[in-house]
Amino acid sequence: MNIVITGASKGIGFSIAKIFAAHGHQLFLTSKTKKDLEQAVLDLKNAYPQVQLEAFAADLSIASEVHAFTKWCLEKTIPDVLVNNAGYFLPGNIIDAPKDQLASQLDVNLFSAYYTTQDLVPSMIAKGAGHIFNICSIASLDAYENGGAYSISKFALHGFSKNLRLELQNKGIKVTAVFPGAVYTNSWSGSGVDPKRIMEAADIAQMIYAATQLSPQAVVEDIVMRPQLGDL
Repeated sequence: MNIVITGASKGIGFSIAKIFAAHGHQLFLTSKTKKDLEQAVLDLKNAYPQVQLEAFAADLSIASEVHAFTKWCLEKTIPDVLVNNAGYFLPGNIIDAPKDQLASQLDVNLFSAYYTTQDLVPSMIAKGAGHIFNICSIASLDAYENGGAYSISKFALHGFSKNLRLELQNKGIKVTAVFPGAVYTNSWSGSGVDPKRIMEAADIAQMIYAATQLSPQAVVEDIVMRPQLGDL
């Protein structure tokens, strides 16, 4: 299969790339920081030298860069799996957040997935098959303390996923929304939180890979994952 992953250089995105590479699939990756993306590609090629692996650095919070990335993708492949993982967390409450915080969170957490999907999904429709994963958050499901703009943007991504699933269910394309709780990535380094208290990025990747292995007539609509001891 041809796997397109955004936000692929670190954390959950990198773990998703690893599990698909381990099973021999072709990868087409993007991330904002070119240096980090190049290192991720090097690590993956060293571990899985047999896998076709290509990458394109792009800041997907900028629509023109989204379109440049998707144009590059379509010149190389028709995606079988699209993982919309690009995003980040800005803490803050609604009433005292900077005036542009919601817009910046929507740009990366919602519009990156929206425009990437708009550009790539026609080729999947033409093929009559595919699977789209949108990496939401438990903050998509309930209010999240000190996460006003972030939570709003992730609620929006959840809504996008539900509407997209409805639009594509008769076109052979599956849509899965993924709702991870706390996952130990670089952002938790130095936080003082015990890595064993929260999930591993590989946990999320394993569930995503498993969801791609079902029969064409079955879809995992939502994946909700939390640490065994509960949310932090």
